[in-house]
Amino acid sequence: RPSCSATTALISLGSLLLLVCGLWLLVTIFWLQAPSNRTGGGDGSRALPEPQACGVVPEAWRFDCYPERGVVVTRELCEARNCCFIPASSSPPAPGRNGVPWCFYPPGFPSYSLVSVNATDLGQTGTLVKTVKTYYPKDILTLQLELLYETDNRLRVRITDPSESRFEVPIAVPKATEKASSPAYSVELSNEPFGIIVKRTSTGAVLLNTTVAPLFYCDQFLQLSSSLSSQYIYGLGEHRSSFLHDIHWNTLTMWARDVAPTELTNLYGVHPFYLAMDEGGTGTAHGFFLLNSNAMDVVLQPGPAITWRTIGGILDFYVFLGPDPASVIGQYLEVVGYPAMPVYWALGYHLCRWGYGSSNATWDVVKNMRNYRIPQDVQWNDIDYMDRSLDFTFDPTAFSTLPDMVKDLHSHGQRYVMILDPGISSVQPEGGYWPYDEGLRRGVFINHTDGSTLIGKVWPGLTSFPDFSDDVTHEWWYDNLKRFHDKVPFDGLWIDMNEPSSFVDGSTVGCPDTELENPPYTPGILGGLLRAKTLCASAVQKTSSHYNMHSLYGLLEAKASARALKRMLGKRAFVISRSTFPSQGQYSGHWLGDNRSHWKDMYTSIAGMLTFNLLGVPLVGADVCGFSEQTEEELCVRWTQLGAFYPFTRNHNSIDQKPQDPPAFSPAACSAMKQSLLLRSSLFPLLYTLFHRAHTHGHTVARPLLFEFPKDVRTYGIDRQFLWGKSLMVTPVLDPGVDYVVGYFPQGLWYDYYTGDSIRSKGEELRLKAPLEHINLHLREGAVIPTQRPNTTLFVSSGQPLHLVSSLSEDGSAGGELFWDDGESIDTFETDQYAHVVFTVNTMTSEVLHDHVEASYITVETASFYGVKVEPTRVMVNSHDAAFTYRANQVRLGVRSQRLSQPYSQ
Repeated sequence: RPSCSATTALISLGSLLLLVCGLWLLVTIFWLQAPSNRTGGGDGSRALPEPQACGVVPEAWRFDCYPERGVVVTRELCEARNCCFIPASSSPPAPGRNGVPWCFYPPGFPSYSLVSVNATDLGQTGTLVKTVKTYYPKDILTLQLELLYETDNRLRVRITDPSESRFEVPIAVPKATEKASSPAYSVELSNEPFGIIVKRTSTGAVLLNTTVAPLFYCDQFLQLSSSLSSQYIYGLGEHRSSFLHDIHWNTLTMWARDVAPTELTNLYGVHPFYLAMDEGGTGTAHGFFLLNSNAMDVVLQPGPAITWRTIGGILDFYVFLGPDPASVIGQYLEVVGYPAMPVYWALGYHLCRWGYGSSNATWDVVKNMRNYRIPQDVQWNDIDYMDRSLDFTFDPTAFSTLPDMVKDLHSHGQRYVMILDPGISSVQPEGGYWPYDEGLRRGVFINHTDGSTLIGKVWPGLTSFPDFSDDVTHEWWYDNLKRFHDKVPFDGLWIDMNEPSSFVDGSTVGCPDTELENPPYTPGILGGLLRAKTLCASAVQKTSSHYNMHSLYGLLEAKASARALKRMLGKRAFVISRSTFPSQGQYSGHWLGDNRSHWKDMYTSIAGMLTFNLLGVPLVGADVCGFSEQTEEELCVRWTQLGAFYPFTRNHNSIDQKPQDPPAFSPAACSAMKQSLLLRSSLFPLLYTLFHRAHTHGHTVARPLLFEFPKDVRTYGIDRQFLWGKSLMVTPVLDPGVDYVVGYFPQGLWYDYYTGDSIRSKGEELRLKAPLEHINLHLREGAVIPTQRPNTTLFVSSGQPLHLVSSLSEDGSAGGELFWDDGESIDTFETDQYAHVVFTVNTMTSEVLHDHVEASYITVETASFYGVKVEPTRVMVNSHDAAFTYRANQVRLGVRSQRLSQPYSQ
């Protein structure tokens, strides 16, 4: 509401001031409470809003009434929609705009009314009706509301069409069987106009308020707006941006698209979930998830408020109450599924490039890495290994020794991964092509509406596209993988181009002129058409039209691939996918796409990594040193240091660039890269344990500082630093030509990981030395982290004894844990085939919480204690004297004892 302060400067009489303000308030209430007085009759006619009603809406709370792109909105166009037209104080935004809307909804714009509410076993149901149609076609005038109090910290709301079945996203979500007994939320329903207000019962904080703008529910246009609890919003993937989203008229479009990471562009994946911090630095947080796969715009505005605008499906959303950020993510993953436990070698160093040219050239790179004794667990090949770019083939000339190379990798404890694209060549090469022939016979390909196979164009030329929503396709996919594995025993899959991407719009014969191809409203997707560089929206899949299924394509291909690998290998599946959707973490990891060799790309990769950890895909990383354009030595060194702390670490570059594997650079640069990769290998026990926590509890692996310090508002925007788990802080150099980095240290005691030197922070930024060969790591007080002596592969490293590093709190205490299994068997936690050890420091003790044969392989060789204030005169290990060292300036105690080298049975 506008204040009366400007009026008081002109009118000094207090009584007159009260009268003016009172009349103004009455007018405002009238327009909010009595929309029937401003609407026409049953013919759908509406009167224009009164100017005074428009004038009371602050700019920050103006919701766009004319969101179509490429249209210069005039007063006539706006008022034809019975909306307010007021030029904003700023200059008019350009088409495809982000800015204060000039055309916006007046108070009391016709919307739905709640006409009945009934209690159910799980919550409430209600009926919504409206009598005035909107300006989008096929209005649905009667809706069904369903409120489901599923758990004390999870509310589900469904708004559906009771007269007709509409598309719903085909992923499994939990079904509540009883109503929450003590919900942490309260729900208020507004009748006229309809709205939902969700509050946190402990504080009264409003987490959701949909009364701020009208609800739309048309066949191809659904819109829901709400206030936000604060400006601190995260998630809403996949977009290239800072970790903390900008709420100043920021539109995030979602529709899976093959495009190099670019700001303000819909990218490879679709994740309509956000995490929001509550106002006031309370440390509480909540989440919101819209279960919808159709093309959509998500608009953030400075109210703060959000608008969801989608062109199909239903409104099916969840509110998660936390109360802390980590709990919100765990509650979200209870719905979409916890991530899979990765096979151990997935956490090693991966090397790839597009353009090795031959299997012998690839093999030479591997041998060179071995000669330099640089850690490498996995070698990859891009599409150049294929025969004429055909899936499930390899070039019989240039890659004739590929099977021998893979055999050699296996003999050295290394693994092999190759790329697969979903596009299957529809042009018959000489001798036929079994994947296409058999696919036609089984009917696995996506079709046009007339039943003919849709043909696009990808690397091999004309291609057809498997329909992974069909179980028949899964079986065909498995058969193809098995046939190829018999020739080249690969270990994992890299599935690319699966938005799905095509080099032509729609198909080689175009797309029909239908409502699916040309909806009344098209979100701000790159290219302006749903079919831009992908398939026709009207294309037919078994589950539904591509219009509904498009953004699910990468998820369903990943699901088919993971299932096939488990069945074929009898081990955990390793799949890395470009396109993703909620629940993806159950089946694959993700890399952040075709980035560039720029310093900015290295910086934004941190935000991408943190965001995907929020989204339940913790096995994530960016192409180290950059994919396209030529990298620089300094950039590659710094990026390798940062990449050593991606949960998924792969160096990959393009065909037209020079090699960028570590030996390709100067001896000094190669040495710096090697040291960072050895450091990663030494921390494998910690990283593996963090992935166990992600798999079993929905925790993040790479973690924003705000998760551990949610009451420290200064952490809310930090995306140049991050944590592994709760205790290891990484502060990389992200700028060229510097030998220092500035990092923020939340309040508490921190220790230099390498030296044990302590920093007592009040919550402050500190300048840290960072020569080219060094990445800053700090341990938070109170931690015990397990490490191992590194080697060139994790297979060797994981057999080494442990070294425990303890960072003592002020009272001398610390704690940590280790999860250990064979690293590759399926469901070891679920079938009790693992060891779980908890470490505690006052007197250093360990407790085996779960014993298994794996525990017999765990030995401890050494231990270090940071923060020992007084030099000890004697150290005992299992009641026996042990040798130790003490350096007062580093406040570090090192202990070595043969007693620690015994198998870990207690």
